[in-house]
Amino acid sequence: MTKLSVKNLYQTDFALWVENTISKLKSQDYSHVDWENLIEEIETLGGRDRRELESRLTTLFEHLLKRRYVNLPECYRGWDVTISRTQQELKRIFRDSPSLRNYYLTVVDECYQDAVKNMSKEYDNQFPEDCPFPTDIDSFLTIN
Repeated sequence: MTKLSVKNLYQTDFALWVENTISKLKSQDYSHVDWENLIEEIETLGGRDRRELESRLTTLFEHLLKRRYVNLPECYRGWDVTISRTQQELKRIFRDSPSLRNYYLTVVDECYQDAVKNMSKEYDNQFPEDCPFPTDIDSFLTIN
């Protein structure tokens, strides 16, 4: 495949482009690898992991806030399940990408503030401005 057709493949059939790229890398056919798009995809992976972490943290904070500050006992079980599931997912994220522990430290406050904003819109409750939950990772992932 020519360089032009490889780039065209990236735009027209991403899954086939991935297969093709993996094949070329395995066979060490580096001269035919679409480096520009491969580099872009690898950069995107890092951003995706950070966004996933932020999303899961915000969800965890939202459900912890609801569980502690919203008096709807009929909802507690569902919220508890979401808390547990989200903690499990975060543990997997940190297991697979331990360096995201450092990123966690830079976004934990922002994620908490996002959760407070979201919950304030959804419920007529007062939520603490300062995070009432432990924010060190290991304690945070075992709150129940």
